[in-house]
Amino acid sequence: MRISTWTSLTLDGVMQAPGGRDEDTRGGFERGGWGHPYADEVAMRKAGVGMSSGGSILFGRRTYEQFHSFWPHQGDNPFTKRLNEAQKYVVSRTLEEPLPWENSTLLRGEAVETVAELKQSADHGVVILGSGELVRALMPHGLIDSYTLLIHPLVLGQGRRLFDVDAFAELRLVESIPTTTGVIIATYERA
Repeated sequence: MRISTWTSLTLDGVMQAPGGRDEDTRGGFERGGWGHPYADEVAMRKAGVGMSSGGSILFGRRTYEQFHSFWPHQGDNPFTKRLNEAQKYVVSRTLEEPLPWENSTLLRGEAVETVAELKQSADHGVVILGSGELVRALMPHGLIDSYTLLIHPLVLGQGRRLFDVDAFAELRLVESIPTTTGVIIATYERA
């Protein structure tokens, strides 16, 4: 089974809080919500293609809780039905079952071990939405097969960075799509 990612980041690699000002203020981060001004039809169309391909979704606890607080209540959004119906796996050492969002399965324990087991047992693709800390934990262990990065033309100078880990990975570009707002949607696979 393949594991892919869908991650927004800035030119300086910051992945923290693209969606909202108060999304993730760890470390005193005050520049949340930086991704919204760059949304356009090109990015939405690419997201729609990814969402329509089926497969499961893998979350870390923080992103799962954030998505659950918002998406089930967005009846007029085309992504709501897909997110609600998708099988969702949640890596957490602190959450308890039953999880509140339909079709959610808790992967209790250490991320690397539980995701490695999922990767061996699942017969379909899995995408990690956001969940930067989870991506950072899996990356050094070669558990991610492809990265779709929405690279925003913005330098924040602070915040949690996606590739700020001790890992070596050779990647090859398989697709790049420029948006009307200057975001580059780049998909890389392990070389």
